[in-house]
Amino acid sequence: MRVIAEIPHPQLRITVFNMNNKYLVKFEAGPYEQVFKVAVDDVESLETLIDAVNDEMLEKVAAGFRQMHVANPWKNAS
Repeated sequence: MRVIAEIPHPQLRITVFNMNNKYLVKFEAGPYEQVFKVAVDDVESLETLIDAVNDEMLEKVAAGFRQMHVANPWKNAS
């Protein structure tokens, strides 16, 4: 797996990897992460993939992180 791009964002770490003819787009927020796998053949280019990480997608990713946080049984463990 090889890092091929990082997408700047003020709250999230967004990294794009290439592995086995797939792009992996990894979103990290604190202890949580989400990874989307996209076949290289399903997008025109890396730039097209990066452009798809738009406000609409980022809101959906943020909603996923909120759900993870609410469902996390260890968040209040000491």
